[in-house]
Formats: sequence, C-alpha cells, structure tokens
Amino acid sequence: MVQIDMASLGVTQIYKLLIGSIVPRPIALTSTIDSDGITNLAPFSFFSGVSSDPPCVMLAITRKPDGGKKDTLRNIEENREFVVNTVAHWMAGPMNQCSADYPPGESEFEKVGLTPLPSVKVRPPRVKESPIHMECELFKMVEIGDGCVGSSVIVVGRILMMHVHAAAYENGKIKLEAIDPVSRLSGISYGRTSGVYEIPRARTDQGGDFGV
Repeated sequence: MVQIDMASLGVTQIYKLLIGSIVPRPIALTSTIDSDGITNLAPFSFFSGVSSDPPCVMLAITRKPDGGKKDTLRNIEENREFVVNTVAHWMAGPMNQCSADYPPGESEFEKVGLTPLPSVKVRPPRVKESPIHMECELFKMVEIGDGCVGSSVIVVGRILMMHVHAAAYENGKIKLEAIDPVSRLSGISYGRTSGVYEIPRARTDQGGDFGV
C-alpha cells in the first residue's frame, strides 16, 4: 500500500485523491432562486441521501477558487429552499455546461437550454428534462473548514415533494433503466450504470468463502 499523510498535501492534491477514490458519485443538479427571482442551476457530486424520517438529502458545496461562496449556497442561505434534479444520460451535456462560471444574475436554465417547471411547495423551479425532482427546504447547514479554498458547507435538505417520470415509477419503486443515471468519476470522466448484479441480504447464519 502507498501511505499518504494528508497533512503533507495541498488542497488540490487532496481534492484529486478524493474524487478519484470516492467513485462513482451521483450528481445533484441543484436549482435555486435568489431574492430578485433569478434562477440558478448547478451540479454537485458530493451528494447523498441522509435519512428517511425525516426524508433528507445532503450536498456539500465547496468554496469557489477565489474563496467566495457559490451562487447556490448564497441562494439557499437567503431563501432556504432548493430542488435536487437527478441527471440522466440524455442531459449530461447541458448538466456539464451548468458548471461554467456564469456571473450572478444570469440563469443557467437560459444559457444551457434546460426547461424550468414550476415546483409545488418551493419557489425554485424543477428541471423538466430530469427524471426525478426533489423539492427541499433547508433542514441544517454545517460549516466544514475555515471558509477558505477547500472548505465546504454541508447542506441538508428535507424533501417536501418528489416528482418521478411515469416511465420510471412502478409499484412504489424506481426503475433504474428508465432514469439512466450518470455518475461523476475522477477528472473529467463520467460513468453510466451498467453490469448490475444482485447479492442477497446478509444473514447471521451465513459465512465462509465468498470468493473474494
């Protein structure tokens, strides 16, 4: 094994190790709105579920290269609402374009050609092209770091409403093949879900050689 003392590395080196090790990562294409009604749309791959009671998701929003706050974070701080839109293969290009450094006051919806849909319980719009939308209200924020480059804020959102494309929903379950999710890998690499297999849930009376 190569031993790496994280204290000996710079922020960029650590970041590259993390995104190369924590793979694949689902992508939360997050829509927010500012106090002037301008919408924002940005992808985040430090994203996961948190709990089912209350139903919550989290995303970690890192600082910009100059140490400033990203528009998504500022909007959530101001209005305490956001929508997580999952990313399917057919919308990978526009999703990636949303990560461009557009100035505040310009809506990524308009710049990349994605379609805003009105939400039911929150102000930020949903993304029509996305197969799953989660309308969220802010549950908690946790500051990680000292606010400089490399720091982040963990945003936990309580899901108030979910929207699932009809073709992807059956008997209370999500059909993986219908949402065709894209995952983030290292560098500029992305992945699609394939080669799916099943492993029965473990029992205490099992054990032995699993062929690892």
